[in-house]
Amino acid sequence: MRHALPLALAALLLGGCASHKPEDYNGIWINQDAIDAADGGSLRQALNKNGPVLEWKIDTANQQASYSNGFEAVDGYLSAKDEQWQASFSGGQTEQLSLSGDKLRTTSQTGEKQTFMRVKAAPANAPLGGSFEKALYTAYLGGEWKIVEGPGKGATVRFADNGSVTGLPNLDRYALCLAGDCADMGGDNDSLWLERNQRGAPWMFKRDGDTLEILQAVNRAQPDEKPQLTAGARQWVLERD
Repeated sequence: MRHALPLALAALLLGGCASHKPEDYNGIWINQDAIDAADGGSLRQALNKNGPVLEWKIDTANQQASYSNGFEAVDGYLSAKDEQWQASFSGGQTEQLSLSGDKLRTTSQTGEKQTFMRVKAAPANAPLGGSFEKALYTAYLGGEWKIVEGPGKGATVRFADNGSVTGLPNLDRYALCLAGDCADMGGDNDSLWLERNQRGAPWMFKRDGDTLEILQAVNRAQPDEKPQLTAGARQWVLERD
């Protein structure tokens, strides 16, 4: 066949052999398991155990599938295969997609399985990975924190789901390091980026229930080497009300 199987025929085949309509797959799906696993503890451990994919965006009408691992967005295309959808990407990578109740289940070529929950009210123009990030920021850092040790002691700190922060002296933005160079520099430690007026630096943090320690990041690498950050002096201790 010289041309790809028409979308209408692909949908017809899928609808005839599967219990879910193609449009049931549409939307943005986030890795809620990773968010739940991080609750009150190490973010790095939760992501390593429940990753690597953090968010999917699926559009069956246009046969498009994209995912984010917290560092990069990868675009692919959908096709109906073996009573499921298959997402194919450059380099020959494929993922099998299926629905189980209200959850999206994916299986990689190596047999790795992940589960995702649909985002019910995601903006149409939401950047890929942004919905997971907002949900994580709300669950992991939401609410009001009190500075009990360090500069600004006694102040109330609020971490918004859009990356803004108030209450930490001389800082207005933050970002949790999820993957890529930002996370790799910290090894197995949790790290975040703090800045003011687009000028900032990496920091380390430790989470124990409703206590959050933010520590200076010390670079142990040589000037010509990739940064290797470890926790230094403690700067702040925050407690969530």
